[in-house]
Amino acid sequence: MNNQWSDDIPIYKQLVEKLKKAILNNMYPEETALPSVRAISAELNINHITVSKAYHELLDDGLIEKRRGLGMFVKLGAIEVLSHSEKTKFLTEDLPKLIQKMHQLNIDSELVIKQIKQLAKESEQ
Repeated sequence: MNNQWSDDIPIYKQLVEKLKKAILNNMYPEETALPSVRAISAELNINHITVSKAYHELLDDGLIEKRRGLGMFVKLGAIEVLSHSEKTKFLTEDLPKLIQKMHQLNIDSELVIKQIKQLAKESEQ
């Protein structure tokens, strides 16, 4: 994980997003342990309380679980939950922003669809 942080969002919230992305990308597969709070704190050069706060948010979201004496583990089913959440976010937040930008720039939807198909085709190769 990189340690580049934006000034307008709390670091723990940014860390939550980085950890969610890492789980989705299978850096931390389901049923495996997450690094300790101190390990992440040292790796990213941030306060251990910040890391702990991020872990507690992931706990509250039901994505990780605490195993007494062992640490934090990615819960079984976390990837499915995250995937569904990210798809919903894309369709309800990101896509409307794209449509708004298209209208702002007067870009024809057929051109965008053609470009999406081309990019999808290239990414499959």
